[in-house]
Amino acid sequence: MGKTEATLADITHWIAGARARGAASRTGEVFNPATGDVTGSVRFADAATVDAAVTAARAALPAWSETSPLNRARVMFRFKELLERNHDALAAIITHEHGKVFSDAKGEVQRGIEIVEFACGGPQLLKTQFSDNIGGGIDNFSLRQPLGVVAGITPFNFPVMVPMWMFPLALVCGNTFVLKPSERDPSASLLLAELLQQAGLPDGAFNVVQGDKEAVDAILAHAGIAAVSFVGSTPIAQYIQSEGTRHGKRVQALGGAKNHMVVMPDADLDHAADALVGAAYGSAGERCMAISVCVAVGGVADQLIEKVKSRIGTLRIAEGMDSKADIGPLVTAAHREKVLGYIETGVAEGARIVCDGRTHETASQAGFFVGATLFDRVEPAMRIYREEIFGPVLCMVRVPDLAGALDLVNSHEYGNGVACYTADGGTAREFARNVQAGMVGINVPIPVPMAFHSFGGWKRSMFGDHHAYGEEGVRFYTRYKSVMQRWPDAAASKGPEFAMPVNK
Repeated sequence: MGKTEATLADITHWIAGARARGAASRTGEVFNPATGDVTGSVRFADAATVDAAVTAARAALPAWSETSPLNRARVMFRFKELLERNHDALAAIITHEHGKVFSDAKGEVQRGIEIVEFACGGPQLLKTQFSDNIGGGIDNFSLRQPLGVVAGITPFNFPVMVPMWMFPLALVCGNTFVLKPSERDPSASLLLAELLQQAGLPDGAFNVVQGDKEAVDAILAHAGIAAVSFVGSTPIAQYIQSEGTRHGKRVQALGGAKNHMVVMPDADLDHAADALVGAAYGSAGERCMAISVCVAVGGVADQLIEKVKSRIGTLRIAEGMDSKADIGPLVTAAHREKVLGYIETGVAEGARIVCDGRTHETASQAGFFVGATLFDRVEPAMRIYREEIFGPVLCMVRVPDLAGALDLVNSHEYGNGVACYTADGGTAREFARNVQAGMVGINVPIPVPMAFHSFGGWKRSMFGDHHAYGEEGVRFYTRYKSVMQRWPDAAASKGPEFAMPVNK
């Protein structure tokens, strides 16, 4: 049974250092995906609410941007300590609202903490260059200055980690921030806001507006926001880029994926099968770096199918707080129906269904479960190959050789992540150099870069010039300025000079 209206959690906005009060004209339901119960009501921001958040961020900007990078970094150090204390509490919120298993949720929190650790190096990250006496007593140096108020629009699949790809670096660079988290699992954003306040971040420097497309459109149109960072599906990423740049904003929009794992004939097939099952079905496939296509090279497909099939048979699909669970539910009933529709499409298109997640015992439960699904003999023209399913569905495509594998991967419209399993260094080098994807794993199934590198895809998986976090994140959240200065002796003035200055 669902909660009564009186006991539903009221998930509101965080503006100027406090939770917003008063009634909301529009709200949405938040579910426990494992039971299907409604657990909360999330308020949807309108343009006035977004404006209030931006006003608070603008008010906090002058003092925060003039705070020394070292003192901004000290806030991040304290925030990191508070995150570690509240690690399991954040993970539990993720599990209860998203559905991923608790161990996976804890891993998500840890990867977010690693971005904060990187941001703690703000004073070093913001150091620039100085050239002494380039000629005529002139010195040349550069600055990296904050953009102003910046915003982040984040997806449901990583409600803690992806926001922390954005705001720690934005803040340590001297910006103030407005976060619009997914309305499907919004509660973690409020705990993050409270922890930032406890860490000493000034009120207004970090704000949260809950909501749907109306809030997104208000962010994109608001003249007080200088930049927008987004992670989500490709159609929305394109929309964010188009609307954001139309309104004069710097935009970083990470889109969808169809990540391939190429398995060569010389690969260790047991290792490859383990990697496939974990990368395809972990978090119920709701990862932008999930492996959704296995490219079997040469004659390995039949052996690999049997090994993957046997591992699927041992998976425990259950509520995420079950310590023995491998896979939890999908995030909402609507998303479950979308994934089931893709499975039906795959069958209709003629792919051979080896394991059918529609028949798993959890399919009859109240939660939003789908079992691990495996298709063989998938062809590139099929929708289940071309489109991002974002569920526990793995497609097997057969190719004769490495050249065929590269051609298949490179012909796809997405270029987010890719992996190659091989025992040959030459094959690995050729693959890494020639594959058209932004993140490459060699015998690593989910090559998400560490915090001190940067995350982002190629082709229709990425819109904008800068990848997320790492040094690319610092570049995105700052504006470069070059300064040339001279302190001349007034008595030595030679009068006006009309020729182009050159290095002397």
